[in-house]
Amino acid sequence: MTRTANVHRKTGETDIQLSIDLDGDGSGTRSSGIGFLDHMLDLLAKHALINLDVDAKGDLHVDDHHTAEDIGIALGQCVHEALGDRAGIRRYGHFTLPMDECLVTAAVDLGGRYAFEYHAPIAASKIGTFDSELVEHFWQSFAANANCNLHVVLHHGRNGHHIAECVFKAVARAIRMAAESDPRSDAVPSTKGVL
Repeated sequence: MTRTANVHRKTGETDIQLSIDLDGDGSGTRSSGIGFLDHMLDLLAKHALINLDVDAKGDLHVDDHHTAEDIGIALGQCVHEALGDRAGIRRYGHFTLPMDECLVTAAVDLGGRYAFEYHAPIAASKIGTFDSELVEHFWQSFAANANCNLHVVLHHGRNGHHIAECVFKAVARAIRMAAESDPRSDAVPSTKGVL
């Protein structure tokens, strides 16, 4: 069974075509018009081992907010769809990732319910020209639309670019673990029998 999905999200602010393959190798093309976000999406695809194609056109003359938010929404929708009934997956994933002076832990439950806790502040308001607060907002938008629990904690770190990169890699690795097939069971991973 292929675990793929494709979403076309068109609003008055953005026009986004996004597709994923959860059982990929990290390939694909990312074109959001926001260089830093494309870099983060490259890291996400590589470390989650998902094929990810993103073609986004947004109101960047306003700022990066709507484009980053809507890519997070579309990605969450695609993950939700590609997981199907979630039978046979591990469901839970976690990863603590070191990157230079940064250390981030991410934990995810792909159990079909939304919760989001984010404790990874970036002191600088900008990373290059990218609003650093959009790192958190991207993942909140993703979690709400993937119907997952997502917890992110920065243990320590100073450099804004490093913190953002550490967050994206840690979450990617946690998603990879949670979405993997469980070699011991092909059942839905819940005592309820459904997720």
